[in-house]
Amino acid sequence: MTDRPVVALVVFPGSNDDRDAAWALGAVGAEPVFVWHAEHELPPETGAVVLPGGFSYGDYLRTGAIASVAPAMDAVRRFAERGGPVLGICNGFQILCEARLLPGVLRPNRQLEFVCRDVTLRVESTTSILLGRCVVGQELVIPVKHGEGAWYADEGQFMQLVARGQIAFRYTDDVNGSLGGVAGVTNLAGNVLGLMPHPEHAVDPLLGSADGGLLLAALVDAAARHAYAVA
Repeated sequence: MTDRPVVALVVFPGSNDDRDAAWALGAVGAEPVFVWHAEHELPPETGAVVLPGGFSYGDYLRTGAIASVAPAMDAVRRFAERGGPVLGICNGFQILCEARLLPGVLRPNRQLEFVCRDVTLRVESTTSILLGRCVVGQELVIPVKHGEGAWYADEGQFMQLVARGQIAFRYTDDVNGSLGGVAGVTNLAGNVLGLMPHPEHAVDPLLGSADGGLLLAALVDAAARHAYAVA
């Protein structure tokens, strides 16, 4: 037993940032628990869920498409509908969009090349419970590593998301051709967040930046509140 909030890390065939995410979550006060994609339930003490980066199911069909209908995703959907905090990182973001838990789609990068480098994000909204340690206008340095990270929605939906404060982050220098430079979005309720950059790779200044720790720590804050509320 632990007094740290439990964060369920859903692992799919092809996930490759799950161990990195677990280490980073532990560093900011969480108790990470791995959940295999074939499981039908999350651990009962789950306070938050993370869908990590990687290449789930080899990115067959479309990135995140097969993973979006894995048995564990039914449990994630139920958790999110009850207000549970859910974070999707890179491939996890793609999965959440395919599962219709987040708006929009992720398309191949504009340059049709894999991008791997540090980028600067600007915080556009803090209405989400997962952005509780950020302020609007703040700039964060977090790495990206993806080939299909260009977020897209139709113009009408995009304008609605802006008006509702669902655009969480934009790139200060659009690295992949995302509509409006969008790097991350939330659902309307604000308890589900997806972003292409990898906060788990930016929790130690020795690696170049600790800005990702702000996002993960806010997730842990939300996990503790949710676990207390349903206890």
